[in-house]
Amino acid sequence: MLVRTDLSGCAQVFSCSMRTIGVQGPGILARRRVLRERAGIWYFIRKRVDGEIVMEILKQRILEEATVVSAGVLKLDSLLNHGVDPGLTMELGKEFARRFEGRDITKVVTIESSGIPVAFATALVLNVPLVFARRKKTLLNEPDAYCERVPSFTKGIVTDLLVSRHLLKAEDRVLFIDDIIANGDAARGLLKILEQAGSEVAGIGIVLEKSFQAGGRTLRELGYQVESLVKIASLEDNAITFED
Repeated sequence: MLVRTDLSGCAQVFSCSMRTIGVQGPGILARRRVLRERAGIWYFIRKRVDGEIVMEILKQRILEEATVVSAGVLKLDSLLNHGVDPGLTMELGKEFARRFEGRDITKVVTIESSGIPVAFATALVLNVPLVFARRKKTLLNEPDAYCERVPSFTKGIVTDLLVSRHLLKAEDRVLFIDDIIANGDAARGLLKILEQAGSEVAGIGIVLEKSFQAGGRTLRELGYQVESLVKIASLEDNAITFED
């Protein structure tokens, strides 16, 4: 089965049987990228896949694999919430690194656990350390760790975000990466921790923003640069509607 779409004047051919995408158009030799799926994992054969193509692939995967739980909740276990596609995740990391290029970033931060894979991919491309906020206290937590209590939209409970003080420095320029933003409570909690540490926030990258909820908009109003790879405008009537 073939699905043809048009993107920036290029015809993309998605072969569902071989999971191979060939890109044809101006400068065919320079722009051709090949993707293959083996055992359910996307392998990106070339060093870089065009960012717009990656976003279209991400949207396609969301449409195929996501479950609309309610008008406000989207379940995406195979890509973000419970499973990871390593090849696609690496390309998302490359895209975030491209969007925040030249910002002199010293660390990538995120919140466990769903934000860790794409944050790791971003940190790997930027060649900087990754720090993730824990959601549960353990015997290994430092007693004076930074801590913020935040509500969880999907879990319906209040949790603590904890980061050891030695992992964040006042001289750090931090890129905050997360998987999904809804109301933005957890994001604001981590930003408060970064403020306590004196770290500068170089930007915020979100894989999937539910733009019909206030999280992303609130962060932009606070003055942060928020880059969302995909924005969903509505989940009404069990249908996923992307923002143009």
